[in-house]
Amino acid sequence: MILQTKRCVLRPWRESDAPALYEYARDPRVGPVAGWPVHTGVENSRQIIREVLSADETYAVVLREDSADRPVGSIGLMFGAAGNLPLGEGEAELGYWIGVPFWGQGLIPEASCELMRHGFEELGLHTIWCGYFKGNEKSRRVQEKCGFQPHHVNRDQPWPLMNDVRTEYITCITRAQWEELCEAENSD
Repeated sequence: MILQTKRCVLRPWRESDAPALYEYARDPRVGPVAGWPVHTGVENSRQIIREVLSADETYAVVLREDSADRPVGSIGLMFGAAGNLPLGEGEAELGYWIGVPFWGQGLIPEASCELMRHGFEELGLHTIWCGYFKGNEKSRRVQEKCGFQPHHVNRDQPWPLMNDVRTEYITCITRAQWEELCEAENSD
């Protein structure tokens, strides 16, 4: 499946994307704040594409204007045990990141809104969950812009991927809340 926004194409990851993935995922400002270690090389990035990013409903974020079709970030919906939260039927967890050169341009909120539309309208979800770790203000702002509401805080959570303990702020949005936001935007 390929999804499109005004400025982005969301498409499946390919193993040939490994060099582009490594270019952004090796930056220590990207992964650790999101809960995953920096990539150590192109082969490590290729392995992550095979083992993580090839999951259903996980997409490479590509700029529409880029004729080389190079990913600059990733976004996806996770279901069941694939998520970091206990998820029920009709629920998914949204996860995302984008390379440092693209921070502050509104690309991830734009991509998130399209993935939320897809989740609610085409996948029939009733709730989408999201979270951010203490100190990750960029991710918090994305969730606010997209209409996610604070739900609860998980304090002192062991995070094995980074071998540390974290505080995670959990947010969510229901289909009804999302529809209300869409109606308000369309009436402006």
